[in-house]
Amino acid sequence: MPALYFEDCKEGLVIDHAVRRTITETDNVLFSVMTLNMAPLHLDAEYSKNTQFGQRLVNSIFILGLVCGVTVPDTTLGTTIANLGFDKITFPKPVFHGDTIHTRTEIVSARESKSRNDAGIVTFRHIGLNQRDEIVCDAIRLGLMMKRPA
Repeated sequence: MPALYFEDCKEGLVIDHAVRRTITETDNVLFSVMTLNMAPLHLDAEYSKNTQFGQRLVNSIFILGLVCGVTVPDTTLGTTIANLGFDKITFPKPVFHGDTIHTRTEIVSARESKSRNDAGIVTFRHIGLNQRDEIVCDAIRLGLMMKRPA
């Protein structure tokens, strides 16, 4: 079942995604190792005890992928032509093992494509929040979205 077509992407639309995910130590270690990010802040508990956080941090790129991935069924599944990129990504608060992340999407803007009459460009703001509703990831993403079939 398709998600949002370009015409559905009205500026100001907010979607609170139902899927939540508790982050495990395994998630963090596997993602960090698979992407060759060997930073001790993600992998070394003894090292991390002596940092300002006092414990290991979850890899921020994993959090970005999770926050954006959760949005797919509600926003772009079957209706996106291409991910055009990210304009700005911030991680205002750290994520730790055991934190539960939920996601909210806001449609920032939508405009007709200048080069394709079958598509439009939508600016999404994906916000990842922890169990205390603190923003842990804030990402602006542009997507080339299909128009509704005639």
